[in-house]
Amino acid sequence: MISNDKITEIFCTVDDFCKEIKQILDENSLESDSSVKKRKRKCKLSDSEVISIMVFFHLKGYRCLKHFYIHYVQKHMQSEFPETVSYNRFVELQSKSILPMVVFLQTCCLGKCSGISFLDSTVIKACHYKREKQNKVFKGIAAKGRGTMGWFFGFKLHIIINERGEIIDFLITQGNVDDRQPLKDKTFHDKVFGKIFADRGYIGKDLFEKLFVDGIHLVTKIKKNMKNALMHIYDKILLRKRAVVESVNDILKNQCQIEHTRHRSFDNFITNLISGLIVYAFYPTKPNINIDRIQRIG
Repeated sequence: MISNDKITEIFCTVDDFCKEIKQILDENSLESDSSVKKRKRKCKLSDSEVISIMVFFHLKGYRCLKHFYIHYVQKHMQSEFPETVSYNRFVELQSKSILPMVVFLQTCCLGKCSGISFLDSTVIKACHYKREKQNKVFKGIAAKGRGTMGWFFGFKLHIIINERGEIIDFLITQGNVDDRQPLKDKTFHDKVFGKIFADRGYIGKDLFEKLFVDGIHLVTKIKKNMKNALMHIYDKILLRKRAVVESVNDILKNQCQIEHTRHRSFDNFITNLISGLIVYAFYPTKPNINIDRIQRIG
């Protein structure tokens, strides 16, 4: 159960950010034509309230947003949200809150690199791969790919975390994109330095050299047909701890619920995914590694 203090803390954090970004946008926006009349009716639910409701939806562990909004928010959270709108209107307001939600995640919810990072990708299914041609919501957006569990239709979420389990950066790609491709774009790893530990899917001579030039040492296990290479025991231990990033993916998919196949628009897919990543940042305990102990062993 979420305590009232936690609800207040999350809402205040989101609300302060939304007020700040609104002020920045108002100061830097272009003046509109005064001859054209525009309707400036204030919404009953602000961006901060919409974002907070999406965060509480993931924190409470509900699977259906409609059921959560109608049967929980409108009935049991009237003191926190006195002026709620209909569910259909709330879905429309989600699209309006995408920009502040993404900026809030990028500026307030991501961790910092300490020189030791872990990299992995996870599948985000849009529907069963056999119903790929019947899916109209993600037509031309999602793609068919193959992962460790077989074929799927959807997207891939690439994340980089630090030893404390905090997400340093993330990237969403189509399902048929190679795992190594995002690392070739410097904007994905511009916050990272030191060593990145990944699985065998990221092996590539060109990629290793490119990252090394950027000040990043990519550490992976070798394949059976590759020659053995000497590795420091400190790196070997950390490489065995690479499963910590898979634990983060497991929390994102099973507790934060960033994946489900009931989306009716791409905007709803993005808001669900981003709000799930925001929720993970508010978790008090995350999968982590005791670096001090490993350094003593190494």
